[in-house]
Amino acid sequence: MIKIFTGDDRVKAVSEIKKLLGDNYEVIDCADLTKRDLPQIFKGRTIFDAGARHILLRDFTANADIYSELINYLDTPHQVILLETKLDKRTATYKEIKTKLEIKEFKLPPTVDFREVYNIYNVAKRDGKKAVEMLRKIELEEDPIRFTGLLVSQALKDYQSRQGSKEKQVLKALSRLDLNLKSSKIDPWLLVESFLLKISNLK
Repeated sequence: MIKIFTGDDRVKAVSEIKKLLGDNYEVIDCADLTKRDLPQIFKGRTIFDAGARHILLRDFTANADIYSELINYLDTPHQVILLETKLDKRTATYKEIKTKLEIKEFKLPPTVDFREVYNIYNVAKRDGKKAVEMLRKIELEEDPIRFTGLLVSQALKDYQSRQGSKEKQVLKALSRLDLNLKSSKIDPWLLVESFLLKISNLK
């Protein structure tokens, strides 16, 4: 088995590696490896373990000399994971192996622009339609649950400074939104948009 893990969320990647390889696995940095090293890594046995080895190879694909040989070792009897800082999908080797082994990307959630969330929330209190238009420009880059969490933070600040009827109603509406996001099968962004449309009419 060979799998390739890539992406910037190293915490999730390492967690998945431990699930697959266990806590005791070989770690090999590949910067200085040559083609001569590959048979021992992918086919060789150790004196301590006659069975399948568990191996983590770091930045294997960054070493072009050995990466081009990977196709010859897909039948390895060992459990092997390649942990890549970056994976170039334009290379001939990638195109050759991408359908022959599992490639998994671990991406950190996008960074939310707090100022943009603040602006959308403030506009929504006056003009829900305009707020939805603003939201649609960033929906593809954001996470609805994280976005809603920031809305809650802003609504709590509003309530602490004013404690009016509208501020209470907004918090109740956000509570319902949070519950629906966790339980409803409706597209989460539609739920957020519905909330933004409603709050301008709250009294």
